[in-house]
Amino acid sequence: MAATVKQHVQLALSLPPRLRTFLARYPPASILPTGADPETHKTPYQEESPNPFMPTKHPITGKWHNPKYSLRRQAELVKLAQEHGVEELLPFTRKLNEEKLRKRVELGLRVKGTGVGEKVKGHKHERTLVAKMEKRREAMLAMPDLIREWKKVGKRNWTKFPK
Repeated sequence: MAATVKQHVQLALSLPPRLRTFLARYPPASILPTGADPETHKTPYQEESPNPFMPTKHPITGKWHNPKYSLRRQAELVKLAQEHGVEELLPFTRKLNEEKLRKRVELGLRVKGTGVGEKVKGHKHERTLVAKMEKRREAMLAMPDLIREWKKVGKRNWTKFPK
């Protein structure tokens, strides 16, 4: 038991100061002492706002207050936590990898033409390229007959000039 506590302390001390400070102010329920109730065992910061990443509504005035950590600072904390393998200890934020993945799956790429059975519009020359190349291929296959006919009829009597 003492060895695991020592390991946890070493892990906590190996974290960067910003992440260590955040986890001290807002400790997750998973690292609380055994038998401690998360509702009663709160830091003063948690009593002020349970999730510092979410906006809070004032109970009396009903006015919304911004999150304690801006989106930029949330992203920085999440990146730090990912680097040190403690991302699951952070409270919910839309900057977490799981949330970003869920959002991507739910909404898709949101680019027209990337869905099932859709085509990207593209430029005119890109849209007509396949038909033009097919027409060119057929003309090349018909070329030997055309040359034979040209030699037989001659330039004077030729009526199949392109328009």
